[in-house]
Amino acid sequence: MFSSTFLWFSASLVAAQYSVYQPKDQVIFGGTALTLTAATSTAAPSNFTGAAAYDHTVLNPPAVPSPAIPTHVPIQLPSSGGLPNLSYPVNGAFMGFSIEMSVAPQILGKNSTRLLPPFLNLMANIVERAGWVQVRVGGNSQEMAYMVSSLPNATMLAKDNVTFGVTNTPSLLYTPDLLYTMSNISRLTNTHWHLGFPFAVSGNVSLAIVENGQSILGDYLLGIQAGNEPDLYSTHGLRPSNYSQYDYFGEIGALVQQIANDSAVPNKNNILVVPSVQVLWSPESVWNTGLVSSYSSSIYALAVERYPNDNCAAKNPAAGQVVNPQDVFIDYLQHNISTNLVASYLNSTAFAHQNGKPLMMFETNSASCSGFPGISNSFGAALWGLDWALTMAYNGFTSALFHVGGQNSYYNPFTPPPTNQTKFGIEWTVGPIYYSALVMAEVMGPHNQSQISDITSDISTPMYAIFENGAPTKLALFNFVTDPTGASTYTAVISIGGGSTNQSNATPSQVQVKYLLAPSVSSKGNFTWAGQTLGDALKSDGRLNGTLNVTTIQCDQTANTCSVPVPAPAFALVFLTSDSFNAVSPTSTVTFPTSVQTRSHFYIDPNMLATSYGHTGMQKVRGATSSGHLVSGASSLHPSLSCALAILTVTLAAIGVAQRW
Repeated sequence: MFSSTFLWFSASLVAAQYSVYQPKDQVIFGGTALTLTAATSTAAPSNFTGAAAYDHTVLNPPAVPSPAIPTHVPIQLPSSGGLPNLSYPVNGAFMGFSIEMSVAPQILGKNSTRLLPPFLNLMANIVERAGWVQVRVGGNSQEMAYMVSSLPNATMLAKDNVTFGVTNTPSLLYTPDLLYTMSNISRLTNTHWHLGFPFAVSGNVSLAIVENGQSILGDYLLGIQAGNEPDLYSTHGLRPSNYSQYDYFGEIGALVQQIANDSAVPNKNNILVVPSVQVLWSPESVWNTGLVSSYSSSIYALAVERYPNDNCAAKNPAAGQVVNPQDVFIDYLQHNISTNLVASYLNSTAFAHQNGKPLMMFETNSASCSGFPGISNSFGAALWGLDWALTMAYNGFTSALFHVGGQNSYYNPFTPPPTNQTKFGIEWTVGPIYYSALVMAEVMGPHNQSQISDITSDISTPMYAIFENGAPTKLALFNFVTDPTGASTYTAVISIGGGSTNQSNATPSQVQVKYLLAPSVSSKGNFTWAGQTLGDALKSDGRLNGTLNVTTIQCDQTANTCSVPVPAPAFALVFLTSDSFNAVSPTSTVTFPTSVQTRSHFYIDPNMLATSYGHTGMQKVRGATSSGHLVSGASSLHPSLSCALAILTVTLAAIGVAQRW
């Protein structure tokens, strides 16, 4: 066991040398040669009181359903053999995160030697429950992101002054140090990554991201997306109006050939994530081109991207009628929003399974165009996100990623503070969607054998049974209703074996229950998972705080029943076995306190010190890619890889941590 240990990086922690990608001075965009220039600032530093991430809008919770929900709900489970409609086995790290590439430095860290401890803590929370976590760095901003050997002042990522698409997404310049930053995070937290090719310009795909990604990230690199929502390319002005699924098929073929001819790409198989369509093309219309059968050996995963709603008109009136969040709040608090949404992918989940490929929901959240105030940042979103995750897992998806935007997004799982108004690495805001991912890690567990059955009988109270090797291990119980009177609290009366199962009674003597709670579905804070919280807005360092509170419920083995109350609102995870509980309940934890200091008590070569770089803040980073927010990302500086490196003060209270690193 270790405590108060200094964890420090050295050049040997990462690959010894990287081959520097030679930057292009120009790229061809829309037939015009564009010069790639250093980033410039076009906006004043953000004032966090006006940013969506800290919006104080509180909606009214939907009325109590009429007729009222059943308050006595029997649940009969077999003791062995499972149920006939079980899902495929689900990976414990099913729910991960998608980080918009343009805001990566604000979330991951300034550079490979100045990682942000809150992000490390947030990833470690998932890893301790699921074994690993997956993160995508990409999105619209990856589509015109070009690797260069260096940037002014040793910046690792900067927004260029060229924009593309109707959203005025900025083009990006980045250096290999972004990949080293990701690699160092992986070595601390077992985070695995998805990246993306710059696909905005047809026939001009740079392979630098795969060349350097494979050499720097190694096995931590899962796949590289070939096109982000290509069905929207013509709408966004990136392709002609007649751009079709077959045009995309041809571009993938050209990319596969380009990779085959590139000796700097050591692994040419199982690397592409395709097609990542949104709504204009159905997945089936892409499968029908022969994409998968033609390029199967090159494809790592099939993917789609989907949001249940959009708030685009609030920012751009031309996008349609503005949606009143209060009017649609109830939609997020009924199970059929998830079952209706997943229905359009059932053919694709079967297709992916038949072809031996994962099917990922590569980007999702409560609503596109940054989400809805009062919904996306409410407790209702936490319940919706968890129900959506379980619905996808039950229906054949292999993983899903909650998207992370910038300061102007309501739906972020986590948001770093405005960097000109805080100390380094503290005062983050953890959103409700992060709780969805955290709880999902416990629902699935680290064994990667969990199979799910949707046993819902009322749309206001979704229910799922989780099995491993045919035996029931957990129940996931929701109550979407807000009712402070207590009249809408229901009791799940659980029976294992006996009854209609033709099996012997097998209800345990007791069960343990963890609750996800808040006063109302409209609550903007006071979220707790098993009594612990990640803090309210601008008050988190990514660590769970508070005393763990697990409810033990004694069962009636004579009646073969166990009665579990589910308040209104709440989510309850019922552990039916001690093994399933112990697997996701770490007795100790790895945390990364938010202090950063130099190793002044260690010798530093004066020559090395003389050639190192200093650090400054990122006062001008707003972290948004939506229209009207083209700002500089060039104010985060880092030392060279050869200089003396900063360290993080780390509390290590877990046995065997060294082996995990």
